[in-house]
Amino acid sequence: MNSPSGLACRVIHAADTYDGKQGLTYFCGIAAETVGSKGICMHLLTIPPGGRAKAHLHESHETAVYVLDGETVTLYGERLEHAIRSQAGDLVYIPAGVPHLPINLSDKPASAVIARTDPNEQESVVLLPELEQFAEQTIASLRKEKRPRETD
Repeated sequence: MNSPSGLACRVIHAADTYDGKQGLTYFCGIAAETVGSKGICMHLLTIPPGGRAKAHLHESHETAVYVLDGETVTLYGERLEHAIRSQAGDLVYIPAGVPHLPINLSDKPASAVIARTDPNEQESVVLLPELEQFAEQTIASLRKEKRPRETD
């Protein structure tokens, strides 16, 4: 059976990386830039011990995260006032337009599969430098706690 003209299944070997606007390094994956996808972007991410993203949001695009290994905390909200903890096997949903940033407060790397409804790797990323002061305050508070709490 032949594929329609120009359409083909593809395998991406997650060996190459790129630096995202968010301040983290991603393994190349499924995206408009790599395979011509039209409605999804999926990448692998490893956050080093103590690493974190910059405060940001994704305009009009949802994000789903599947934690493969390790443990992370995701700050979210208008002032990054909420925190959720996730670990290997957990799924995290981030609605479109919600300010957030992931953090690895542990001494081990944390890895995840990230999928977004925006097929472009970085197009919908909007940095929010005005939230960095709130992020630093919350992170300092979380570091004082043994295990970050979940808040809503």
